This record gives sequence, C-alpha cells and structure tokens, in this order.
Amino acid sequence: MMESIKKLREMTGAGMMDVKKALSDAQGSEEKAIALLRERGIAKAVKKADREASEGLVRFSVDGHSADGMRAAIVEVNSETDFVARNSDFQALVQRLADAALKAETGDLETFKNYVLDSGDTVGTEVAAAAGRIGENLVLSRVAYVEGQNVAGYVHSNGKIGVLVDLAGGSEAQAKDVALHVAAERPQYLSRDEVNAQDIEKEREVLTNKAINEGKNPELAAKIVQGQIGKFYEERVLGEQKFVKDNSLTVGKYLGDAGVRRFVRFEIGN
Repeated sequence: MMESIKKLREMTGAGMMDVKKALSDAQGSEEKAIALLRERGIAKAVKKADREASEGLVRFSVDGHSADGMRAAIVEVNSETDFVARNSDFQALVQRLADAALKAETGDLETFKNYVLDSGDTVGTEVAAAAGRIGENLVLSRVAYVEGQNVAGYVHSNGKIGVLVDLAGGSEAQAKDVALHVAAERPQYLSRDEVNAQDIEKEREVLTNKAINEGKNPELAAKIVQGQIGKFYEERVLGEQKFVKDNSLTVGKYLGDAGVRRFVRFEIGN
C-alpha cells in the first residue's frame, strides 16, 4: 500500500490523504486511482508531465570551512515558462533542493530523487507535488556534489547558469573568481589530458587538408595547424583560457600553484 501511495504521489503531485482515499475507492487499482484523482481535479501534474520544461533555475548550497574541509551541491530544476522560474515559490523550492543535495551528499540524480526529506517525502515526491501546486511540469534535471578544501559557487544574476569549483589551495576570493570565469567562458575541459586524443587527430587532419587545399605546402600547413590546435586548447581548456577579469593572464597563471581540481557548470538548456 505504501509503495503505491509513494508511486502515485510522484506521478500526480497529489497529497497523501487524497492518494490513500483514491486507492481505497479504486480497491487498490493504481490506474483507477489515477483516473479518480484526475476526475476530482487533484492530479494536476499528470496532464502536464509530457510538456517540455525548457526554462528553470540553477541554485547551489555550500557548507563552509570545517575540520573536514568544504562541501557544496548544485541542482538544476526546469519549468515550462520563465514566468514560473521567476516565481518566489519556485525559487524557494530550488534552493531547498540544493540544500537537500548538500545533506544527501550525492551527485547521482536517481539516488537524490529517492532521498527522504525532513518532511518524510522523497525529493521526487516533493517536485511532483510542487508541479501540482504551481501548475506546470517541473523536472529535476541535474545534481552535483563536490568536496574539497577550497570550494566556491556562483550563480549568474538570471539564475540560469550555476558553477561549483574546487581549488587545490589558493584563497576564497580566487575560488569565487574562477567560478565566475567558468560561468562566463564555458570551458569544456579541466586539462589537456581530458581531451580525447582521437578528436584532436581528427581536427588536425581536417585542418591540414584544408590548409593544403588552400595551396599551402605540407611544411607550412603543419605549422599553421599546430597554431590552430593550440587555439583549440586555449578556447576549451580551463587553465589555458584567458582569465575573464584580466586578459593578460591565463587562468592557470592567475592561480599559480592553486590549480583547479574540479569544476561543475550547469546552464539551462545546455
């Protein structure tokens, strides 16, 4: 019985007592119970579940310095419209979920959806219930969790881009600066080691053929391509990008010995 109640609450966003009564009236049939909830105007989220949720918000939560270092979590929750994304109730929901992700200490989405909140409901049930109240399809899309000695978060003013970074040393100000940089410059890789070697070779082959087709001899083409490959890294690898607050420095030079151990970047729609 309790498993059916949990399942129907997640599917419909209806309250526990409404679900229990519907299941009782339907003699335990989940399908009939859902039909009853819809007939009674309670299952608000069911009709909305297939609607595209392409707007939304990103929020993070950070636990400050302690003997065990720092911890942080970030979540992305999507809504159908930007109007709902600017709703204070929705904003409060997303922040509660970020705080819950910090307590849950998990970056696994399915594990987090099943995490039990202080209210006794799971995260998945909470999101479904909120969808019923707000009147739009809401989707918990992503969650990430980071532990380290110097962790910082940043959310852009529109709430649609959020970042967590973990530095190996450095200052709190540097961690926040790098988080802002990641939000603005969209790095794809932490280091060159993360770049797929086959992708680089394919890029090199395409660029080489292009240079030769333009009339460059093989030796000159190789030099041109080497520069273009270097540009590829400069645009995509965090440590090699020009630092957003001082273009005379790369991020790596700005940080010195305090390298980035990890970064997470969420952007609505990407």
